[in-house]
Amino acid sequence: MNNPFKDKSLYKFILNKYVIVSLFFVIWILFLDNYSYLDHRVLNKEINELEDNKVYYQEEIRKDKDQIKKLKNPAQIEKYAREKYYMKKDSEDIYIIEFEGDTLDKR
Repeated sequence: MNNPFKDKSLYKFILNKYVIVSLFFVIWILFLDNYSYLDHRVLNKEINELEDNKVYYQEEIRKDKDQIKKLKNPAQIEKYAREKYYMKKDSEDIYIIEFEGDTLDKR
């Protein structure tokens, strides 16, 4: 029984013990290990999403700090209460005018 591939250099290269061990190692690292390449891709995507959330929340914190600075003035507190919570003085009447397509900010 003669093997026709026995003399071929590619056949010898593939059956080389170093190539087999190296191939096994690469497959292990890419797919099977706890720190596999696939897991790293998922974790990197998660990190990018969290960094985007961080930027968003830092911007919201900055806006809230600006709003707090404005609300230290009593006139601004009154304006905010009138606009957001529809508060009024005893002698006033409030009329809310809605146009078609407009919605109120309900909190």
